[in-house]
Amino acid sequence: MSSTPGAPIGRRNFLRNTGIAAFAILGTGALAACTSAVNQQRGGADNAAPVRGGTLKYGVLLDLVPANILTNTGTTPYVVGLVFESLVRYPHDRLEPRPLLAEKWTLAPEGTSITLELREDVKFHSGRPFTSKDVEFSLRTYADAKWSAQLKSTAAAITGFDTSDPHKIVLTFAHPLGNIFDLLDTVPILDRESVDQLGTGEKIVGTGPFRFVQRIPNSQIVFERNPDYWVPERPYLDRVELSVIPDSQAQLNALKSGQLHYADGITYRDVENLGKTDGFRTFPFEGAELQVYVGVNVQDPALSDVRLRQAIAYAIDRERIVSEVFRGAGYPVNVPWPKSSPAFDAARNTRYARDVNKAKQLIAQLPKPPKIPLTYSSTVGTHEASAQIVQADLAEIGLEVELVPTDNATFVRQLIGAQFPGLWLTDHSWAQFVPSTLTVSAYPFNARKNASRYESPAYVTAADGAWKLKQGIGSEATQAYQALSDQLLESLFLIEIGVRFPQGAQTKKLHGFNWTKRRESVLTEAFLA
Repeated sequence: MSSTPGAPIGRRNFLRNTGIAAFAILGTGALAACTSAVNQQRGGADNAAPVRGGTLKYGVLLDLVPANILTNTGTTPYVVGLVFESLVRYPHDRLEPRPLLAEKWTLAPEGTSITLELREDVKFHSGRPFTSKDVEFSLRTYADAKWSAQLKSTAAAITGFDTSDPHKIVLTFAHPLGNIFDLLDTVPILDRESVDQLGTGEKIVGTGPFRFVQRIPNSQIVFERNPDYWVPERPYLDRVELSVIPDSQAQLNALKSGQLHYADGITYRDVENLGKTDGFRTFPFEGAELQVYVGVNVQDPALSDVRLRQAIAYAIDRERIVSEVFRGAGYPVNVPWPKSSPAFDAARNTRYARDVNKAKQLIAQLPKPPKIPLTYSSTVGTHEASAQIVQADLAEIGLEVELVPTDNATFVRQLIGAQFPGLWLTDHSWAQFVPSTLTVSAYPFNARKNASRYESPAYVTAADGAWKLKQGIGSEATQAYQALSDQLLESLFLIEIGVRFPQGAQTKKLHGFNWTKRRESVLTEAFLA
């Protein structure tokens, strides 16, 4: 049940057969026991007996943007984790899907269809039973461009939905999808009766352990226990309150004073110190790594020359950023994949080791570049600190950079809309999933439309080749991922800095805190004692 961030994923741990893959049912008791064991370890629990009732006070940096509910940005993961559920769920340390709303499944030998058998004891918060038609509705909605969901291309590749049995669905694909379980792990099952009010935040209705009660913009989001939840006697908590506290120091003070049980926005340095303080526990979100990177608008006249992008890649002091900003909770990379990924390749991660002289030689070959803007979210302290180091590194090679702090909502809008004028710095996710998901889905990487406005037939071919495999691991997949990595290293429309582990900080009164690979809060087993 343990999760090891650097452990390789064995072939047997991912889609165990190339043809038919059938997975055993986890009964309710087994599921609860497995989840509880993971929670005890992840939360660093001290074997306290579960206690019913109580209100969990949870601090977040940002308010929910309801229109972004399918984007995995900002506070969305916490809300999705409380209210919604997906068909399957990956454990922290492996790309091996486990049952959730789907009890078992069979992938066709040719990889172009899957049959999922659904739980029969699940209800939406409205009381309506969950059926196969809800799966179809959720997948079709996720594919709708208006929601800006990152895996919409994979959802759109589902061409057939057989819902003749309310407790079984057969999905047919346009071609094999090596990342189909990424999609099934990600898409929240939505309530078709209230979806028009989902985007406005008036109603947020799912099948999860907590029901949405109230949202006070820029202040608080409140949830209450779902009394009809399909896991017996769960959740333990009566209520969860997300309080919007946009200042990391204020969050730290609230946690120390007992006003919060869990704080999302504390700095790495403060987490490091808090971990040495009685009454608190801290932990890394293993399996839910983020990657910090510098994005490049390649349509900018100066940045359109790959030699300037190479100079930037050589100039950045990745080791310093990982050490100083993230307090060593990560490691430098040149390509996006974490060590647990089947695409990870240590050799390719040394391509752009820091080399100031080489960077200066490349700059000398070019006309003097103008001052280049570097945009970052002012809400996230690590982004500001990382951007300042990048600015100093580039000044060392004669490249002047102007820092442009931007509020988070505007930053996300610019990312999705490919509106950055020069460089930007932020995190990306999805690299901890099947590698093809990143390059056909994520805003920064999508081969057909990305935030850098980068276009390349060769990159599209490499991305599609990895995506259309029957399974996402094995020698064929490894070759496909190497081709993807080489495209990224040659083009440098994104310049990776490092993998980082988000850090959790909580009082020792909180037990059983868990998360998904997207950092969605899983509080089914959480309790206060």
